Amino acid sequence: MTELICIVCPKGCHLKVDEENGFSVTGNSCPHGAEYGRKELTNPTRVITSTVCVEGGTLRRASVKTSSDIPKGKIFEAMRLLDNVTIPAPVAIGDVVVKDILGLGVDFIATKNVPKL
Repeated sequence: MTELICIVCPKGCHLKVDEENGFSVTGNSCPHGAEYGRKELTNPTRVITSTVCVEGGTLRRASVKTSSDIPKGKIFEAMRLLDNVTIPAPVAIGDVVVKDILGLGVDFIATKNVPKL
């Protein structure tokens, strides 16, 4: 039995996941908690947030995030893809910064507008 705190919503339900009985979940207040508990033990994933350099903009950096969650084991490899990324201004929320990260079908997208100088 593994105990987790659900991170899907602010409630923070205390979950118990029984690996020996088909990853059944107790302690959740909603179906999202049950899904999170099972997924966290079978295939944990995360949404990544970071920043990239902006050239010619009113700000020097723009925030980015993955368009969907990626396997937890791929986080550092995905972050290395941003090491040398510089994008030209203007930047708009939703702009694709890095397409198809590691062949996962997930993009890094801008989460901050950065106007041109």
